[in-house]
Amino acid sequence: MTPGSNIPLPVSRVTVDVTAPVRLDVSGLLLTADGKVRSDDDFIFYNQPAGPGVTYRSGGGTAPDAITVDTTAVPPGIEKIVVTASPDAAGQTFQGIEPTATVRNADDNAVLATFTPPRLGTETALVVMEIYLRNGAWKARAVGQGYANGLAGIATDFGVTVEEPAPAPAQPIAPPPAPPVTPPAPPLDPRTAAAPPVPAAPPAPPAAAPGSGKINLDKGRVSLQKNQTVSLVKGGRPLLSQVKMGLGWEPAYRGKDIDLDASVIAYGPQRNHIDSCYFGKLSIVNGAIKHSGDNLTGEGGGDDEVIVVDLGRLPQEVTGLVFTVNSFSGQKFTEVAKAYCRLLDAATGEELVRFDLTNAEAQTGVMMAKLIKQFSGEWEMTAMGDFVKSRTVRGMVKPAAQAL
Repeated sequence: MTPGSNIPLPVSRVTVDVTAPVRLDVSGLLLTADGKVRSDDDFIFYNQPAGPGVTYRSGGGTAPDAITVDTTAVPPGIEKIVVTASPDAAGQTFQGIEPTATVRNADDNAVLATFTPPRLGTETALVVMEIYLRNGAWKARAVGQGYANGLAGIATDFGVTVEEPAPAPAQPIAPPPAPPVTPPAPPLDPRTAAAPPVPAAPPAPPAAAPGSGKINLDKGRVSLQKNQTVSLVKGGRPLLSQVKMGLGWEPAYRGKDIDLDASVIAYGPQRNHIDSCYFGKLSIVNGAIKHSGDNLTGEGGGDDEVIVVDLGRLPQEVTGLVFTVNSFSGQKFTEVAKAYCRLLDAATGEELVRFDLTNAEAQTGVMMAKLIKQFSGEWEMTAMGDFVKSRTVRGMVKPAAQAL
């Protein structure tokens, strides 16, 4: 699954476990339509392992913690169960840790879906998955929303009471000693332990979170290296307007021009292929994506082919786009120089993002970049530069799906 994608649940009892290279604490919260718990009894974790329709199972350090949801036993008024995770070690972040949530049939342990939240950094807790009720049917959605203030931030945000520590007793006046060492915060247990107060404020979108290390467009044009990601956000607002993806290249040596074809492949939440836009099909998804043979002159030379994407008009089922270039005539990319892709504001022509392909392989296809819709609704672009043996976009569909 990708962030924001969902699947219908074919069974009434499901288990969500979360694995990582380190031990994690996994919790579940039962939420009403307003996104809050009814009381602290709706917070299910290691010190309170059972609630109405929801149970917690400890892995004991040798297996992952898990939350099991029996949708037939969830009380009326509860519309969502969120599954959270945080590293067991105090203060540890998810930097360098890739947790994976697995949704299973609770009766036979069969895997229904898996989800690995992308690009984590300073987060110390995550809302990983949610089991939710929609139009009388239960579904599972991949979330991946990070919090920098730990499980206390998640609990407070969803209405769990977190006790404040008692004020320290007054100290007699004395010459100032050496600065004291602040003891580590105790583990969160809303019923028995104290935790620092956390303001109940909605989390910022991941791309705009202060100090998150993610790049956005606030400072203007962004040059990406392979595997780097930029959030298409400017001034804190998603860039829901027309964008143009320009792709260009030059022959590496003197000689005849190389005939390359630029395409974009559209995918749904399950990495399912929706359609491909290329020279043989210049418009897809009701005109929200269009291929143009026009040569646009811009910084760094002219774009050989341009694809226009109206992010605001894309159907809800389109959650991922992969931009590719293929050598239809069969020349390898080692014969191509200065291959690049760039994203422009279609209204102003301003170049927003650029990725220059610096290393080539003797293949006939390359995945240049991908756009992925986040759970928050904003889009993120990641530079790829991954080569594939394929002269046509048809051969790119499967490897591009695997790269989402």
